[in-house]
Amino acid sequence: MAIDWNAAMNALLVMLGQGGVVWLISLPLKNASIVDSFWSIFFVAGAASYYFLIPQPGGRSVLIATLLLAWAVRLAAHITWRNRGQGEDRRYQAIRARNQPHYAIKSLVYVFCLQAVLAWIVALPLFGALSGQAPLGWLDALGILLWLAGFGFEAIGDWQLARFKANPANAGKVMDRGLWRYTRHPNYFGESLIWWGFWLIAASAGHAWTLVSPLLMTYMLLKISGVALLEKDLQARRPAYADYIRRTNAFVPGLPRDVTLRRKTP
Repeated sequence: MAIDWNAAMNALLVMLGQGGVVWLISLPLKNASIVDSFWSIFFVAGAASYYFLIPQPGGRSVLIATLLLAWAVRLAAHITWRNRGQGEDRRYQAIRARNQPHYAIKSLVYVFCLQAVLAWIVALPLFGALSGQAPLGWLDALGILLWLAGFGFEAIGDWQLARFKANPANAGKVMDRGLWRYTRHPNYFGESLIWWGFWLIAASAGHAWTLVSPLLMTYMLLKISGVALLEKDLQARRPAYADYIRRTNAFVPGLPRDVTLRRKTP
């Protein structure tokens, strides 16, 4: 069954509505970065709206609901806990500074509605999987395995980094242990795998064209809101990060490079 575009557009309206509500909450707080805590909830709201509006949900509904809720609840809880008492994130402070005057109004479009639209595009495999009537197959199994690998990388990476930061002795140091020994961003890599997993499930349901979703998510993680933006800040604040970059892959995990040996080579 094809995606029900009436239901999909209604899902977009629901997601934009959520963005508007979060924007209203952000105004008295003067903290646009609270949108990060609600990022994964955009997908839950959109998928739930879509599910209840389509006439005949497919056989993957329980599977999608389980995977989506597990990802969304963990990520929202982690970001909310991580950001507690921190004030507005530096990224959003920079956006605020660039968009004066009338930032309060501009942020509705540039931050909250924009994230809702991006989430809707990334959510297309969810809509396809919820509508698809094709029987479960090997692509579904592969998608679940990829999702599990991604969820593990993201959750373990976040947990390891949180423990590292909780130790006062690590203040100003670079995290290069556990999964962070093999990739500078195991959480972002895991997030990418999760959406490639969702796409494989959608492809099994007959919606391989939703490839735009994992491609967009991976691009955002690498070039927009993830690796590129974070590393620019980290290199400015932590001189040791340059050595970490030289010996550790940015995204896809790999064995650390021997920087010492490379320096001794004529």
